[in-house]
Amino acid sequence: MQYRIERDSMGELQVPAEALYQAQTQRAVQNFQISNKPMPVGFIQALLQIKKAAALTNANLHLLPEAEAKAITQAAEQLLNTPDFSQFPVSVYQTGSGTSSNMNVNEVLATLATKLSGHKVHPNDHVNLGQSSNDTIPTAIQLSSLLALQHQLLPALTELQQALDVKSAAIGHIVKTGRTHLMDAMPVTFAQVLGGWHSQLSHAQILIKQHIPLLSQLAQGGTAVGSGINAHPEFAHRFATQLSAQTGLTLSPSKDFFFNLSSQDGALALSGSLKTLAAALLKIANDLRWMNSGPLSGLAEISLAALQPGSSIMPGKVNPVIPEAVAMACAQVFGCDTAISIAAQSGNFELNVMLPLVADNLLQAISLLSGSCRALANQAVNSFTVNEQNIAKSLAQNPILVTALNSRIGYDKAAAIAKLAYQQQRPILDVAAEQTDISRDELAQLLDPAKLTKN
Repeated sequence: MQYRIERDSMGELQVPAEALYQAQTQRAVQNFQISNKPMPVGFIQALLQIKKAAALTNANLHLLPEAEAKAITQAAEQLLNTPDFSQFPVSVYQTGSGTSSNMNVNEVLATLATKLSGHKVHPNDHVNLGQSSNDTIPTAIQLSSLLALQHQLLPALTELQQALDVKSAAIGHIVKTGRTHLMDAMPVTFAQVLGGWHSQLSHAQILIKQHIPLLSQLAQGGTAVGSGINAHPEFAHRFATQLSAQTGLTLSPSKDFFFNLSSQDGALALSGSLKTLAAALLKIANDLRWMNSGPLSGLAEISLAALQPGSSIMPGKVNPVIPEAVAMACAQVFGCDTAISIAAQSGNFELNVMLPLVADNLLQAISLLSGSCRALANQAVNSFTVNEQNIAKSLAQNPILVTALNSRIGYDKAAAIAKLAYQQQRPILDVAAEQTDISRDELAQLLDPAKLTKN
């Protein structure tokens, strides 16, 4: 590999000749070898949007020459339009402020802007003008999360809700045995089951949206400690206006920069709502697995689409692979929330010092939940079929239907009939007809599963 010599405030070092980054990025690559996992692409894209907005804002304030501002803007747009993010190799596990990632983006933009314009663009003096890592990185966390919610998670969540609506319209009338404690209970319709899932998703969606306003109040403008040192008094407001125009979001400066720099309460609150969604998806995934179980010795109420062979040794076996994959994704989201919870309490005096970890886990959680919603919608909910014969057979033999007779014969007598029906494996209607003086026709009405799904 060919190298060139770069210099920073600590001296000289070798940098790969073709790299767009400079000395500080190279130092970070050499220093932070705990993991080779780079910062998420969405986070880097957010930083590029921030640098573009800052350049345009500083030019508007007559703090940055027009040529340099134009070059930085062009460089940022070029990088935003390329799928190659190899120029951003800094690990997640770096300095807690994310300074290395901020400087990585500053250096890459400075190098590229210099090439594009022929003007010498400096990573600190020009690209980072009026900014600090301490306000830029929290802003990038907020911006990347908002964009991921807008473009990934919320549309995917809506897609799953719509899939449930369509499925409910098709099969909602079918009555099945309800279950509590995994044991037979009173009957329910598929419309009630799917409706319960839909309500869980809607509740999670409301929680997620509630956190958008706080995340939309940006840290940018607080600079080093929250006081705004070295930033123009109008920078924060003009920057937020410019970034809003670039992204289509409604953004504003924080009401208290000290809050945004020293805490990650907004990210933590969002993570909690993502965990709520993960719990809902895990519930749905497990219900699908249970209803699909069998096909001979399980519940076999539904049949999920056969997507791939299920065993390397048992021919013909097919497993519920999508619900299983979703369950693992949800478990990982719980882990992300734990990491964010620990990171969020690492606000020491004027700065939180686990910012890269917050960014990585928050965006990972959003990505996993987005993929899980779409997988459930397109590869599970849309395609499963109902095994009505199996459902009808188990429903007819469900001894818990005798609950409907409580008011006529009393709890103890009803319990005795239920136990007898279970012991003899006979329909509850036949046993009740023998054990009570209620006519068979009236019993048929009282024990009608469809009627028992209603109040």
